[in-house]
Amino acid sequence: MDRIKTVTMEEVLRNPYKLTPEQRARLDALTDEEIEAAALADPDAQPLTDAQLRAGVIGRRIRKLRERLGLSQAEFAARFSIPPATVRDWEQGRRSPNATVRAYLKVIERETEAVDRALAG
Repeated sequence: MDRIKTVTMEEVLRNPYKLTPEQRARLDALTDEEIEAAALADPDAQPLTDAQLRAGVIGRRIRKLRERLGLSQAEFAARFSIPPATVRDWEQGRRSPNATVRAYLKVIERETEAVDRALAG
């Protein structure tokens, strides 16, 4: 039976991709232009569009707000009358809230108790 080799953290940091010396030398010999061309040729490693970047930033802010309030996605959604799937899509960058919802989220962020009172009444 094959034994699993134990790898130390030092070994991982020294060679995180488990490259042979020959592979490392080939990689080190590439120019920046060759590296960029190779990355762009990989269909799984395409650069993000501006819209995708914005969605990711907004999603991160929503997740941070939710975590600051100590709420799960489902709890956040229920507390602020937002569909749970929508919160999940925002946080994962699949969708972005429109301007009206962004304003609502800003009010939640700055005046959480006021939103709670308004929704309770």
